Amino acid sequence: MADIQYEEDPEPSERFPAGPLYVPVRPGPAAACAARLFRTPLGDRTAVGFTSSRQLAATLGPDQPWIRLAEPALRALTAPLGVTNVTVDPQFAAPAPTPIEPVVPVPALRIG
Repeated sequence: MADIQYEEDPEPSERFPAGPLYVPVRPGPAAACAARLFRTPLGDRTAVGFTSSRQLAATLGPDQPWIRLAEPALRALTAPLGVTNVTVDPQFAAPAPTPIEPVVPVPALRIG
């Protein structure tokens, strides 16, 4: 039986695994690397993969380290952390917020 597709449905009913992905990583313990996790616009955690190193560099910068993983392997890697979403080829990444220096109140001068 075939799944029914509706015009207003933006995603297919079944998930199809993406091919090998370029997955951004960060240094981890004992000289290993760990997959970087990101947030969706709604604040949910998601793993991210890119279909080309060029797209990864355009989004996250040319110095971003990466590894190649298949989508099922990326899902298996992040599932124990409670991350079930995988975003493929995100178009925008905002820079991490920089800490704001606390404002120190200046005592008022009394003229008198």
